[in-house]
Amino acid sequence: MFKKLTLVMLMGFWGFYGAAQQLRPSKSSEIYRDLKTLKHLPKVLYLAAHPDDENTGLLSWLINNQNVETGYLSLTRGDGGQNLLGAEQGAALGLIRTHELLEARKLDGAQQFFTRAIDFGFSKNTTDTFKQWDADSITADVVWVIRKFRPDVIICRFPPTAAAGHGQHAASAVVAEKAFAAAADKNKFPGQLKYVEVWQPKRLLWNTFRFGSVNTISENQLKVNVGQYDAQLGMGYGELAGLSRSLHKSQGAGTQSVAGLRTEYFSHVAGTPAKESLFDKIPLNWSDKGIGDVDDLIDIILLSFDYNHPDKSLHGLLMLRKKISELQDKNLRDDKLAAIDHIILSCTGFMGEVVTSQAEAVAGNSYNFRLNVISRSADPVILEQVNWINQTDVINKRIAGDSLITLERKIQIPSGAAPTEPYWLSAPAKNAATFSVANDTLVGMPERLPELNVALILKIGSERFTVQLPLSFKKLDPVKGDVVEQLRIIPAMDLSFTEPVYFAKEKEGLTVSLRLKANKNINYGKVSFRIGNAVIKTFTGINLAENTVTIKDFLLPAEDLAKIKTSQNKVEAIFSSETNEFIKGQVLIQYPHLPSLQYFVPATTWLLKGDVKVLAKRIGYIQGAGDLIPEFLRQAGLQVDVLSEADILSPAKLAGYDAIVTGVRVINTEKRIKNWQAALNAYVENGGTLVMQYNTTQDMALQNFGVYPFNIGGKRVTEEQAAVKFLITDHKLLNYPNKITADDFKGWVQERGAYFPDQWDSRYEALFEMNDTGEEPLKGSTLYAKYGKGNFIYSPLAFFRQLPAGNIGAARLFFNLISAGK
Repeated sequence: MFKKLTLVMLMGFWGFYGAAQQLRPSKSSEIYRDLKTLKHLPKVLYLAAHPDDENTGLLSWLINNQNVETGYLSLTRGDGGQNLLGAEQGAALGLIRTHELLEARKLDGAQQFFTRAIDFGFSKNTTDTFKQWDADSITADVVWVIRKFRPDVIICRFPPTAAAGHGQHAASAVVAEKAFAAAADKNKFPGQLKYVEVWQPKRLLWNTFRFGSVNTISENQLKVNVGQYDAQLGMGYGELAGLSRSLHKSQGAGTQSVAGLRTEYFSHVAGTPAKESLFDKIPLNWSDKGIGDVDDLIDIILLSFDYNHPDKSLHGLLMLRKKISELQDKNLRDDKLAAIDHIILSCTGFMGEVVTSQAEAVAGNSYNFRLNVISRSADPVILEQVNWINQTDVINKRIAGDSLITLERKIQIPSGAAPTEPYWLSAPAKNAATFSVANDTLVGMPERLPELNVALILKIGSERFTVQLPLSFKKLDPVKGDVVEQLRIIPAMDLSFTEPVYFAKEKEGLTVSLRLKANKNINYGKVSFRIGNAVIKTFTGINLAENTVTIKDFLLPAEDLAKIKTSQNKVEAIFSSETNEFIKGQVLIQYPHLPSLQYFVPATTWLLKGDVKVLAKRIGYIQGAGDLIPEFLRQAGLQVDVLSEADILSPAKLAGYDAIVTGVRVINTEKRIKNWQAALNAYVENGGTLVMQYNTTQDMALQNFGVYPFNIGGKRVTEEQAAVKFLITDHKLLNYPNKITADDFKGWVQERGAYFPDQWDSRYEALFEMNDTGEEPLKGSTLYAKYGKGNFIYSPLAFFRQLPAGNIGAARLFFNLISAGK
């Protein structure tokens, strides 16, 4: 009787996917590395709080020099960070950063894990962090990853103290120490033991560091030299680390590839102390486990390995696989079988893909697919059977001679297939700091494995393998060449508002617009608009043709709007057909360095009512790192023009604007700003109003960008409910055209602001004072100066977060700023 193994496109446990949606062979140098890793038994788990916290130099060395399986556990997906690529924030940014991590892992070879924790932005200490994060929930997730991955060594990037520099950094160390002990305790999180066994790592270490003025290294700590040159890579591990880390593009984390040796330092935290190496008193190979014949066979395969003909190793590998399959240790056996099956398939030169020309598919519909398979082994691979999801073909065909075999079939997408989206975004978050995951066994995984696969039964030698090939989309791009991505399952229709915010005027109707994307014919549909449980208005008789996108306007009558008494309202849109109800819209993220990313969000918008005035009419906007404020201002009825360099350098052009607003981080991302400063200052001097949003101290295009000198510091107010003291109560920016009160600072999200100025010329006026609990008051949240006939305002308050979130108080204050010249 033949044994079957399901081979998914992973390296080891929860690793990275293969080249897009194809199953492709590894290069000979990678096969050789994987063989050496097969010989080594230790595993290492590196643990920190965010994407880009990992020490890529150490990861690269562990994988490529020490040949040990290594994973990086990031507690969060970086949802609360900043985005230098575009306007995505929150969950969308977390999705981008997840895939940037996966791209980085493809380079350095590490595996990637996450918990359900949401990055809620900067926090200053663990007390602040654990006010939002549930320590037990996150500890449970870390324990789950430890019990599944079974590392021998866990390494923290940060300590649990202020030296970590960020409350979430320090919290990662706190959680790591709790999880280190709990993973071996059968009484802790016993529900996990239905799927995994308890596991006790040998030791927990802290990878100490020297960052700026903070130096935590000591010569009495354990030291390891890394960064060595690797001829198979053609570079040193520090150089590889620079390439890997530079894939964190949304964070602007480009890093130099530094050649040469460097020393990493480690401080003991828990478990058995290490004196000589990271792996003291840990079985290093099969011989140390009393299975020396496995080591001997691997050594023979390594010594005879032919880089030009890796298929010559197949006979030995199949013998080795049989030995490993007889192991009594189930965890070790399953782990190493997955690794050796990946090696065997690579040695055959096997490539397989199941592709269609459709990027998107609707459940229940049928599409034409093409199966392409090829093998380059001298000994043929036999394609015995193909399971096409809804039918099975017996093939019994030799795949040999480097000749491509192509089979075509029509496949019906199962009617119950769920839309393609990240598993952690498929349901509303449990709270602001924790994702909701319906299936707990998904926790830890970077994303869900493809659920729609064509299964091939292959015979290699005398062994049979089941190989899963996901349904994929393939196209020829004139710039990139072949593009192969996951086939995205979409609902029969989706809908979204065209604007994130609408302003309702007294005694006037309001026209709102929906984007309706019909992926099937829709007849006799209706749209309802709802606030809370109250339906404002329903529109019927809507017919939509398949594969169409329609922008449709709906007039909400004044008498219906008059019934709404609150100033800030979330409006939901519900589309009902004869058989289904649709409440979500597709969000598609596409950047050149990432695959197409899809998720769905509820069709909602903000409706603002009440005393909100703005006197400015024409706004010039200078783009920075990307934000949604121009759209917000346009919806408020303002004309907003995104300015080109020619516009900025034209005094006549600038003179036509009531205010110029700079986007977030413009000083960091727009290097031409130094050429524009004189023109902007002249605009202010001649009577204009310039409002600058926040910038950081990293990679500044110029230091002095105010009309008078001021200095940006690193301080911030992260508590969004922090009390705000008004320093000049009769200042025009606090009274005209809107009277600003403490109520206008209620309901802010994530933070008050960041990188407040800490020194400024006496000609500036500071409008507010605020601080986080237990800290000194900060006065640099908004600075105003009269300059010539005009007004200069610098405000690092987080308007870019508040305005798209429909915060009416933040809107009133921002309207005062841009109306300063009126």
